[in-house]
Amino acid sequence: MSQMSPTLERLVDQIAKLPGLGKKSALRLAMHILKQSEPEARALADAIIQVKLKLHLCRRCGNLTELEICTICSDPKRDAGLLCIVESPQDILRLERATGYRGVYHVLGGVLSPLDGVGPDALRITDLWARTSTEMFREVVLALSPTADGDATSLYLLREFKSRNIAASRLARGVPIGAELEHVDEVTLARAMEERTRLDN
Repeated sequence: MSQMSPTLERLVDQIAKLPGLGKKSALRLAMHILKQSEPEARALADAIIQVKLKLHLCRRCGNLTELEICTICSDPKRDAGLLCIVESPQDILRLERATGYRGVYHVLGGVLSPLDGVGPDALRITDLWARTSTEMFREVVLALSPTADGDATSLYLLREFKSRNIAASRLARGVPIGAELEHVDEVTLARAMEERTRLDN
């Protein structure tokens, strides 16, 4: 039988549902919240609610935004002819912080994974093809994690870009095989973007 208060146990259980957090880490965070003043705890709770209420996906690229079109897509100083394809909005944050990339993005929402039942229809690939027919891209950068599923997705997309006569490149392999992009250090990520390799079309 647990010696923990049911209220505290409920908080720990909710925190433990977050990725990368086990029960011990969740308990540590719960105890930290407990030590905060009531206004601080309310501010945290309100920030969580507001993020759920206000953030949604950009209609054009799939980035997180409070507007219909995100600030990257609506920025006239961005290079609209250079498209970087990523798995998630977190990857955009990493690339923006770590590289001098000034193009636009397209978020797939994951990678193809036949074993997990994730096919092209489960991702934002149809939206990608719609963009390539209405926007003029001179180069597409495939910035997907170098995992088996990420590589399979890159090959799938490469075939499609080849048939549409769109030049494609991928991040240089300074990014370790099997690593997720969000865990790659910023220097390596910046170098990978600078030294991206052209894929044969």
